[in-house]
Amino acid sequence: MSKEISAQLNPTVAAYPGTRQAAWMKTAGIVLAGSALVAVCAHIALPLYFTPVPLSLAPFAVLVIGLFLRPGLAAATLGAYLIEGALGLPVFSPTPAAPGFAHLIGPTGGYLLSYPLAAASIAFLVRRSNRGFVPAALSATLGSVVILACGALWLAVLTHASLQSVFTLAVLPFLPGDALKVFAAAALAAGWVRLRQRNA
Repeated sequence: MSKEISAQLNPTVAAYPGTRQAAWMKTAGIVLAGSALVAVCAHIALPLYFTPVPLSLAPFAVLVIGLFLRPGLAAATLGAYLIEGALGLPVFSPTPAAPGFAHLIGPTGGYLLSYPLAAASIAFLVRRSNRGFVPAALSATLGSVVILACGALWLAVLTHASLQSVFTLAVLPFLPGDALKVFAAAALAAGWVRLRQRNA
């Protein structure tokens, strides 16, 4: 009886039993591909001698994921990335920090743990706009601020340093690069939207 009711409520799933499974597989594929993108970008990193935080392309991947995916899916993708790293997979930026879970409680832990929140916030905001360059850039800017703020706060708690020192170590060196990442991610997202509209 329950199958009959389900068929009436959702005839598409009833007619195509593999639809739900295909949807789950597609979602899993997006999550894995997104986490792989972040991992690749995380390894494009430049250590800075004056701070324990490397200059990395990982935040760029977070911005892109937030601009392209739904909020829940964006957060899940970055959550999967953190889980992969916590389990010891080599997905985090190469730093002197211990691998695996210990990396998440090291100097860069605040940045890493902020990724799901930053991506979900970007996705939430950009979906309430016209998807143009400026809304995408503003949404990505908010995500970048979330990442920098969480990273700085974490480092302040970890090192007991002054706010000025933390700003110098965890925020200031990354502002020019983050501005470029915001611009590039917004341009990519806006270009993709225009391409889809042109081909529609």
